[in-house]
Amino acid sequence: MSLKAHPQVNRLILLGVLLSCSLRGYSQPGSTTPEMQFDSLGITNELGFTLEDFFTSAIDFSPELQIAREQLQIGSARKRAATGRLLPQLNANASLSDNDRTSAQDDQRYTGERYNVQLSQILFDWQQFASRKQASYLENQREAEYYVRLGELLTEVAGRYFDVLQAEDALTSIRTELNAVTTQLNLVENYYQRQLAQITDLYDAQAQLAAVQAEELALESELQLAREALRSRSGITPGALHRLGEEVAIPALEENLSYWVEQGLQNNQLILASESAQQAAKQGVSARRGAYLPTVNLIVQQQNSNLGFDNAPLLKTDTTYVGVNVSIPLYAGGSNRAAVREAQSLENIAENELRLTQLGVNERIRAAFLQVRASEARTEAARRLVESTALSAEARARGFELGTVNSVDMLNSLRDQFQAERDFQRTRYEHIKMLLELKRETGTLTGDDLLEVGGWLVEPDA
Repeated sequence: MSLKAHPQVNRLILLGVLLSCSLRGYSQPGSTTPEMQFDSLGITNELGFTLEDFFTSAIDFSPELQIAREQLQIGSARKRAATGRLLPQLNANASLSDNDRTSAQDDQRYTGERYNVQLSQILFDWQQFASRKQASYLENQREAEYYVRLGELLTEVAGRYFDVLQAEDALTSIRTELNAVTTQLNLVENYYQRQLAQITDLYDAQAQLAAVQAEELALESELQLAREALRSRSGITPGALHRLGEEVAIPALEENLSYWVEQGLQNNQLILASESAQQAAKQGVSARRGAYLPTVNLIVQQQNSNLGFDNAPLLKTDTTYVGVNVSIPLYAGGSNRAAVREAQSLENIAENELRLTQLGVNERIRAAFLQVRASEARTEAARRLVESTALSAEARARGFELGTVNSVDMLNSLRDQFQAERDFQRTRYEHIKMLLELKRETGTLTGDDLLEVGGWLVEPDA
């Protein structure tokens, strides 16, 4: 496969090299069972631990990316074929014949030989020239589409990785909450036995415990679904995943909305693919119009033969022929005009598809930018909420012990504390996913960006 290093894709090329080669060496997703097993879909029991492990595996595993790679191969092959038709064409022919010639004077039986080597070269053929340019644009289109699939794959894998982390954090939080509620229930039961609490306090605590247990079951199911989603996209099984560090500071966006929109209109791979498709359609119109123009070919031929016209015997002769063939189209029954009209319609379709793509990208960039900005504010607000709810829960628990706070308020504050923790964890992961989405839509997502995100993750505690 030939992936050309256009400026807008150089960084993604670097990413492909890093992930498919270097990362395989140090991410060590090989801590698996002694013999790697494959299911019928190609998913292995190999364990992945880091974000890079899943990137590397997904690049090799993804059928969408393999299809895009083969489509690029097809585009490159068609370009080479179109180029080859413009190069000199060399052909050799040989024939041996046994001839029996009868005439009024005599009968002749003889062996005939004819050897021929012919070189032809296009001097002018507008259809072939335009077809070569069209094939080049189509190759560029397939290349851009390949990077579209690569960017989508990597951001989706990252999103599913963080979905697993979020589900694990939520399950850990709910289990901690379960322990806390159980402790409070024991406290209420003790107070009730000592007639220091009412029966309603006991019922409230029991109801709260049942609610937390039900939520724990739901979160366990969500975790299994998230792990399976990551496994089905990457082809490997999630192990003890590296986690987002508590003190990681996610960089804020520095540029304004206009900057990101401009970057997207220049670098988005979908737009680049549509632009190449539009240029290819334009060359298609040019090629169809070329059917009205003459074609000029240079012919050089060397022939050795002992046969003449109608295989008449001759002395062996060598003949060299150099000529120029000119073909002028006069009338094709209207087929050329119909072909031009078809090509013009295809060009109009490509132009409108390009405009549609630009509008869609512009809309998605604006939405992603606003979501990232809002996520920055939500993350900070969620952080403050965690601190305040923790203080509130501690104060209400102390108040319940002193008899100044009822059990409902105490249990609600406990629930609010752990819910705030889960909300904060979710906003952090959502912020990272939206940031990657914004960079992907603007065509500025690089290998360094994804490796930086991987660097925010730390090995879990034993």
